[in-house]
Amino acid sequence: MKNNVKLLILFGASLCLSCKENNTKGDSINATVLSENTDYKGTGSITQGLAETKIQSMFTCDQPRTRVTGMGEIKDQKGNVWIVPAENSFTTATAAFDLFNECNGIVPSNIADVDLNSVAVSEIDADGEIITGFLFADNYFELYINGNLIAVDPVPYTPFNSNIVKFKVNKPYTIAVKLIDWEENLGLGSENLQGKSYKPGDGGFIASFSDGTVTNNKWKAQTFYTSPVKDLNCLSEVGAKRLSRNCDESGVNDGTSFYGVHWKVPANSFETSFDDSNWPNATTYSEETIGVNNKMAYMNFIEKFSGAGAEFIWSTNVVLDNEVIIRYKVKE
Repeated sequence: MKNNVKLLILFGASLCLSCKENNTKGDSINATVLSENTDYKGTGSITQGLAETKIQSMFTCDQPRTRVTGMGEIKDQKGNVWIVPAENSFTTATAAFDLFNECNGIVPSNIADVDLNSVAVSEIDADGEIITGFLFADNYFELYINGNLIAVDPVPYTPFNSNIVKFKVNKPYTIAVKLIDWEENLGLGSENLQGKSYKPGDGGFIASFSDGTVTNNKWKAQTFYTSPVKDLNCLSEVGAKRLSRNCDESGVNDGTSFYGVHWKVPANSFETSFDDSNWPNATTYSEETIGVNNKMAYMNFIEKFSGAGAEFIWSTNVVLDNEVIIRYKVKE
């Protein structure tokens, strides 16, 4: 059993599941006032500083490498309220089957020690093919097949874990995944890391499926939350690409004045009918860049990940982009 705090289901009721126009609740959250020296002309909504913590921690785990998994609210310059690091279904959806999860005491040394027959099958099509998927996320995923939420990552932040899913579906079908790189400093996309109190962490997602589908640069990937941004002038947009590649990614001891940039997630972005043709293709990253060489949750089953031809993917910035949705249409 994963260690959810069930009362946190109330979070979805107390906070709107999308940003709220001119919301007056939570008056202690200061709206952003942009500097006169800022020439930001992008499409994102800007917030500045720390968010107001609404949930101190939505997950507990008796492991030394567990980080606090909080959630909060922050207002942008127009008074809209955003949930950070992102809306999610962690407390209400089915948890994916553990491939490796120290919090639950599931620590097999190789795939031969895993009982694949114990993985429940989510049925999309009664006459469909049963597909098995192996997933590793830094930090959190929500997997949708044809718009149906199949499973969520049972460990939203750390320690690192990996998972198995099974679903029954006819081809063609659409995979959509919400990805969140969690944060300790809510609203500022950073954590206490490498001797800095405000150090951006990196994301990363890799998956392979038994029908030969693997993550690579043929997938689509769009950014919906970027932080921390020290200077808004470093941001740019080229078509649908939301670029932060010119932004400073170094850590600091005090990042409380930095910015976050938010975009609203389209309501139907997980559906088969959603048009992702103008989204950027996913960017691929090496195992070294993601830093998995010392992660048993990955290395113990590497043949199911890079060994199966899969690559780590994310948006164009694996460090500063903290909420990303990826999509792929599996053909017949």
